[in-house]
Amino acid sequence: MQPTVSVVVPVYNGEFYLEETIQSVINQSFQDWELLLIDDCSKDNSLEVIRRFQEKDQRIRLLLQGKNQGAAEARNRGVSEAKGRFIAYLDADDIWQSDKLQKELEFMKKMNAAFVFTGYEFADENGKGKGKVVRVPRTISYKEALVNTTIFTSTVLFDTEKISKEFIKMPRIKSEDTACWWRILKTGLLAYGLDENLVLYRRPKQSLSSNKVEAVRRIWNLYRNFEKLGLISSIRFTFHWAYLAVVRRIG
Repeated sequence: MQPTVSVVVPVYNGEFYLEETIQSVINQSFQDWELLLIDDCSKDNSLEVIRRFQEKDQRIRLLLQGKNQGAAEARNRGVSEAKGRFIAYLDADDIWQSDKLQKELEFMKKMNAAFVFTGYEFADENGKGKGKVVRVPRTISYKEALVNTTIFTSTVLFDTEKISKEFIKMPRIKSEDTACWWRILKTGLLAYGLDENLVLYRRPKQSLSSNKVEAVRRIWNLYRNFEKLGLISSIRFTFHWAYLAVVRRIG
């Protein structure tokens, strides 16, 4: 029997966080899933961690990349090989609440949606919530998503009977997740937000997202080079993005 949900996790040197991440999938109240862990040529003990879980649970699949190609290509490999109707992304250092999949699937059915996402909470490198919960709107359109980049990768769920897998795959560009959401929403679809804290977003001190200057460069590049927006619009959107990013972290 084919699983209902395929959980796609790109892995690169994630041994310190992987066990907790994998366990959060195993602990889901909704159990009809497969977990695809795509190793992008890790140099640590990530493979040993994954294989230890594989021995106990046949729903866990390990896919090996031939060479290091980055998170986008790892996710795309997972999407290509996924067997489930629904696809969820999860980063290798994040943690799901135990009812994340169940609540999200119920919400997706209720909204008759193709693309849903949830609220989340910032966590420290030990996976402990900081109390900073990001609230999400009920819907986000393409134009709204340009200034509100609140859709977080580890919260999303897609219905592949309503969205082609090719749209779910991510482009090879920095901030590939945001670029992917924009491409999907540009077709006229809405993303539906379940305003509940169902994910812990672990932010290690040296994570890419913690580098504020690099984050601004990435979003600017998306506006100017990926979306081909004009100079004035790009400046306006970048300032609005920066403001909302600060609000999310201190709110």
